[in-house]
Amino acid sequence: MARAGQKLSARAAGLVGCRHCGRVAPLGQPRCSRCGSPLQSRYPKSLQRVWAWWAAGLVAFIPANFYPMMETDTVVAKFSSTIVGGALELIHHGDAFVGGIVLLASVAIPVAKFLAIAYVALVIQRPYGADPHRMHVLYTLVELIGRWSMIDVFVVAILSALVHLGSFADIYPGIAAICFSATVIFTMLSALSLDPRLIWDAIEESKGEPVRPQRA
Repeated sequence: MARAGQKLSARAAGLVGCRHCGRVAPLGQPRCSRCGSPLQSRYPKSLQRVWAWWAAGLVAFIPANFYPMMETDTVVAKFSSTIVGGALELIHHGDAFVGGIVLLASVAIPVAKFLAIAYVALVIQRPYGADPHRMHVLYTLVELIGRWSMIDVFVVAILSALVHLGSFADIYPGIAAICFSATVIFTMLSALSLDPRLIWDAIEESKGEPVRPQRA
């Protein structure tokens, strides 16, 4: 039993909440008695899926930065540019604001997201000395910034649809657009696979607090 004044989680108390209707049931009950949804105290194999999607995203991110993001076909010649090259070209021609946004959304944010997901997953595995509030804020930021990672692909898609100048020039998305889209999707799946309750479980276990069902 828990001591007086001790904080006790639902899992430690032997309870599980339905994520659909909110009804509380005894831990181990397979389905909710109200809505029939499956009951799970924690996502099974959450960390394994996090690392699998994270690794897939990293593999796709490497060619996304080396292959052309956009190809321009004119009557004179055919040009191609990478993510960084295209952003630097925009800055060189006076569009520093747009170029900066492209660099931020296409390079800085994905790298930061890779580091943040890896850091949270590593803390869950080795939680000693971690700040639970900071970890939860970091997890929330990972979810928020993910939706802005596709801005470069959106720009290429819009340009490809709008810039068709007959026999003068055409713009096509390059192979990096596919790789970068895959990177964004894989990192989103990695973040979604992470059960944030594991953060609290790991930190409580490192402090010697109960996180598993208590017996009378």
